[in-house]
Amino acid sequence: MVKLTSALALASAIQCIDGFASTTVSRLSRSFYPHALKSALPASASDQFALLFDCDGVIIETEELHRLAYNAAFKEFELFIGNEPVEWSVAYYDILQNTVGGGKNKMFYHFRNTTGVFPAAGNDPTPTTPEEEQDLVDRLQARKTELYKELIAEKAEARPGVLELMDQALADENVRVGVCSASTKAAVTKVLDVTLGEERRKKLDVTILGDDVSKLKPDPLIYITAADRLNIDPARCVVIEDSVVGLKAAKGAGMKCIITYTKSTENEDFYGLGCDAKVPDLGSRGVNLDMIFGPMKEDLSRDILVDVRDAP
Repeated sequence: MVKLTSALALASAIQCIDGFASTTVSRLSRSFYPHALKSALPASASDQFALLFDCDGVIIETEELHRLAYNAAFKEFELFIGNEPVEWSVAYYDILQNTVGGGKNKMFYHFRNTTGVFPAAGNDPTPTTPEEEQDLVDRLQARKTELYKELIAEKAEARPGVLELMDQALADENVRVGVCSASTKAAVTKVLDVTLGEERRKKLDVTILGDDVSKLKPDPLIYITAADRLNIDPARCVVIEDSVVGLKAAKGAGMKCIITYTKSTENEDFYGLGCDAKVPDLGSRGVNLDMIFGPMKEDLSRDILVDVRDAP
């Protein structure tokens, strides 16, 4: 009985120590120490890679649809500042999407930094407290999401080469595939259902959305969390993004980043900010899995997409 009790006590102690270690590594990774993951990886993960897609602008060019949905919500809520209706132009939205991650954050930035004042909604009084400002932004975002989903159902179409590359990755047992988007779960789920299809979406190894993390891009938390959940060293992860905000998040997490720019982002200095490759889209350059991970299998520090990327 004494031996049995001692054995149980020892097993319990080991379990507690193991649990503490696992929890500690997880907390480290979520506290912006991505390289803490490397020592925690099992040997079986040493030959694994991950391909992580942003959604808006990467899987589908949605930024104009987002802008139209925001303006439609602003109009429904009868938002005015002085005598001017609240409306985001194409040029101004380009600035927003390359500066601020997340829809609510964009509105806070606009009202607090650009206009310096919150608008009244119709005949409602102007928000005067942080709680009232939050309530207005929450209601605007909820309505904008519904309008955006309607636009997606009408106009969604995957960008060239995205589905082909994703299918290659999904078929490769050594590559994990995920989507990491700062947009809300309701908005992204609709996009993925329409553009990827249910069968392909269910094969994804990880999907992390704006609702799942406490800090949005350009903060690296969303990509650090993806590496943590996949149990893969960030140095073995490649992110596909379209904006400066996404690039900063990927590089902050210690990952390689391919930029598939759009008309809204084509003039950004992506190489100057550290991107590893830049192409107008995946399809026009025939980007495939071997172009990305072939060099990395030999040396993680090697350049990728060497023969097809835009010149720095």
